[in-house]
Amino acid sequence: MGTYKNQAKVVVVGGGIAGSFVAKSLQLTAEVTLIDSKEYFEISWASLRAMVEPPFAERTLIYHRDYLTNGLVITSRAINITDTEVLTAEGRLVPYDYLVIATGNADPLPHARNDRLKQFERDNEKIKEASSILIIGGGPTGVELAGEITVDYPDKAVTLVHRGSRLLEFIGPKASQKALKWLEGKGVEVKLGQSIDMSSGSEESNKYVTSKGETVKADCFFLCFGKPVGSEWLKETILKNSLDSSGRLKVDENCRVVGKRNIFAVGDITDIKELKQGYLAKKHALVTVKNLTLLLSGGNESKMEKYKPGSDLAIISLGRKEAVAQFPLATLIGIVPGFIKSKDLFVGKTRKQLGLSLA
Repeated sequence: MGTYKNQAKVVVVGGGIAGSFVAKSLQLTAEVTLIDSKEYFEISWASLRAMVEPPFAERTLIYHRDYLTNGLVITSRAINITDTEVLTAEGRLVPYDYLVIATGNADPLPHARNDRLKQFERDNEKIKEASSILIIGGGPTGVELAGEITVDYPDKAVTLVHRGSRLLEFIGPKASQKALKWLEGKGVEVKLGQSIDMSSGSEESNKYVTSKGETVKADCFFLCFGKPVGSEWLKETILKNSLDSSGRLKVDENCRVVGKRNIFAVGDITDIKELKQGYLAKKHALVTVKNLTLLLSGGNESKMEKYKPGSDLAIISLGRKEAVAQFPLATLIGIVPGFIKSKDLFVGKTRKQLGLSLA
């Protein structure tokens, strides 16, 4: 333990990208417990590739125990917090000296890794068996899924319906227009400014009606909406007054929950004014690890690292070789931004950072 306080307890709630990196990084300097409803960490931005290539998920679904070899994993939901303990759904009380909240977005994924692998296989079967596919939602998930399908299965008729006036509204209009042009160039039919009432059709009838009365024929559909913030469980806890109007935790420049000296928050659950992206969640984790390392060694709080919100940089994959990218000074599309992300989707890099083999 070196100069660290003996047996200081750090509890991390949430096993996404930020929580996993905090837990892994502190496991040799504190008594670390990770609480997550799943037995695995999922490289979430790579999940769409696994829908067209299920074996890809063998590298993107990582058992928590594989990287957290010197910590405790509790596979359960956290349902309450006191000033000293976390309560799980099974009634287990987990004491902490420092707490890190990293529950991101509410996404009801399977508890078992094998069940998640089977989900990808079922989605892939749906895609392979369909002649026509409907994608509802034109944010990054919908656009990337359309790109994956149209590249791997160019014979499929793909329709993307989005209620907004442009695709990818979280970034600038230049990137939106480039993505639209690319998709239409691949034969994807894009319907903007429209929504679909799912009760208007079914996978049995293969017909769906848009808000403008247009009929879309599709053998299967995929819902690609944004997911709610994973903070519902906090609304009756000691952190209920630390949530903003959007349900995000208010944090200071050190990634600490405002008003709480020993509780940090990282990832999409924070109210940090920036795009919610995996690489930024990792930066939250890095700052939090530095600050907890300082505190665990008895350091002065005035020397804590400050987090600087990220720029509006974003890369949206368009199949296996191309992407559209928004950089601070330019917007690009094609194989150059695709080379940065699309081939491996940062999976090898992420596995390496977790201390795992690239394969």
